[in-house]
Amino acid sequence: MSDACNAALSALGAFFRKIDVTANNIANSETNNFKKSRVEMEEVYPSGVKVSISRIGTPGDPLPPDEALPPEERAQNLESSNVNVVEQLVNLIVTEHDFSANIKTIQTKDEMEKQLIDIIA
Repeated sequence: MSDACNAALSALGAFFRKIDVTANNIANSETNNFKKSRVEMEEVYPSGVKVSISRIGTPGDPLPPDEALPPEERAQNLESSNVNVVEQLVNLIVTEHDFSANIKTIQTKDEMEKQLIDIIA
């Protein structure tokens, strides 16, 4: 298998991870005190992609204490999540294009191999 194909397959795995993280961020966007995660990708030798996931600790918007709870149980530092849904949707669109480009690399390799076999046969 060619290096380009190995790199494309590795990248597809990385993009699946990125989609999972983005989906988790969106699913928890209304969860108080939730901190979003970010995927960072790094090229590794000879042809691959390493995925690192980090939690982003920026605070969300402060929320008022829950008045329904007794005073000793009220959370004083309650905040909304730090997820911006629009940012996450843009991430999904970019990831979709990245995913498509890597699929096209694999398809092109398959087409080239088929043409080579047709020439030889």
